[in-house]
Amino acid sequence: MTEQSAQPGDRNFDELVNRFQRNIYASLKGQIRLGVVERDFAEFLPEQDGEKPLRVLDAGGGQGQMAIHFARRSHKVVLCDISGKMLEIAREKLSEEGLLDRVEIHHAPIQEVVAASTEPYDIIICHAVIEWLADPKQVLHSLAEKLEADGALSLLYYNLNGLIYKNLLRTNFKKIRKQAWQGYRGSLTPTSPLRPEQVDEWIAALPLERKCESGIRVFYDYIFNQDDRRRDPEGILEMELAHSRRMPFMHLARYIHLLCRKR
Repeated sequence: MTEQSAQPGDRNFDELVNRFQRNIYASLKGQIRLGVVERDFAEFLPEQDGEKPLRVLDAGGGQGQMAIHFARRSHKVVLCDISGKMLEIAREKLSEEGLLDRVEIHHAPIQEVVAASTEPYDIIICHAVIEWLADPKQVLHSLAEKLEADGALSLLYYNLNGLIYKNLLRTNFKKIRKQAWQGYRGSLTPTSPLRPEQVDEWIAALPLERKCESGIRVFYDYIFNQDDRRRDPEGILEMELAHSRRMPFMHLARYIHLLCRKR
């Protein structure tokens, strides 16, 4: 295994494909996530709807939600993931929409695909990936290197503040004292949730300028009563969007979305 290959600690989600579909993408959680990201894109990524075809990398793109988003807009997308089962679902969805000719699919780690890229990308998407990597800082550095001048990086990561706050509300103090963040086997809690200030430090050291920061699920995960979660889904989505960029809610969110430009 070379330095550019997947590291031993990098997470493969082959055995969790069904949980991802059921618990995230086909749920209100997924609607909130897509709603915030698409809102941010509409405001700060105008070239996505331009006439010029862009070169897009969906790094660790799994089932291809973002690849489909850009392929629908006639952009050329490179989609990679180390989960073959995730990519099978992505291929099926792209085929159903007649978009396969716009997406180049690689069953390979981000590190390998980036190292093999000979041309820079106009847009790089890296959503809910770096918190599962053995060396997230190095991967961010590699992605920034492969961005075109004034290109955009859309980074979405799991926020440690949100995990701590949820455990505080559950009075699960033992987990906090031990800082044992990794979930049970089969859990969707990542191995290395990140603090916003840590990610900000990494971004500041790269030739990147932050244009937008939004929290994803700033309160939804703290609604413990399941009936309350189901009562008003449209209102929940409305309030999530309304509070996604407001402090302190933003930094208590389950995920943080950053949109950056290469200087």
